[in-house]
Amino acid sequence: MTDTNRMLLVEDDETFGRVISRAMQQRGYEVSHAISADSASQLLEQTPFDLAILDLNLGGHSSLPLIPVLKDANPGMRILVLTGYASIATAVDAIKLGADNYLAKPADADEILAALLEDPLSHQDEEQIQAPMSVRRLEWEHIQKVLKENDGNISETARQLNMHRRTLQRKLQKRPVAR
Repeated sequence: MTDTNRMLLVEDDETFGRVISRAMQQRGYEVSHAISADSASQLLEQTPFDLAILDLNLGGHSSLPLIPVLKDANPGMRILVLTGYASIATAVDAIKLGADNYLAKPADADEILAALLEDPLSHQDEEQIQAPMSVRRLEWEHIQKVLKENDGNISETARQLNMHRRTLQRKLQKRPVAR
């Protein structure tokens, strides 16, 4: 283990947060669990952290604005963004803001820790990197890109995609396919 053992977990699913907190504590980390960006900011004022795990979607709001706040508090902090709704657009945004890695749920504690502490491409073999995305995954990525361009406006995104708004909402509620 490294000298960096103070971890901030920002996860609004309290059950998953408890499970990950316990698993990280068993691995020797001091974990503070926040369920919102506001509570994470309060914890940040009280304790210096070396590592952070952020759930991308916190109660319907993005945790991405929290990344620069964490980096300002400790420029050397390692940050992992964890999400059940992974997309290339949000991954790029997270990395641009200063996150060190991005991981799709479901993931166990060992996968989370590996993604937090290691180089993002260290465990991907060349075949996996070169494998083309499925049509369903390409559709998900395109929807995410257009949604981002429209600042999350579902009605405008649906118009641009020539799709009914409710159809788009149903597609956004589903988890994306892995590849």
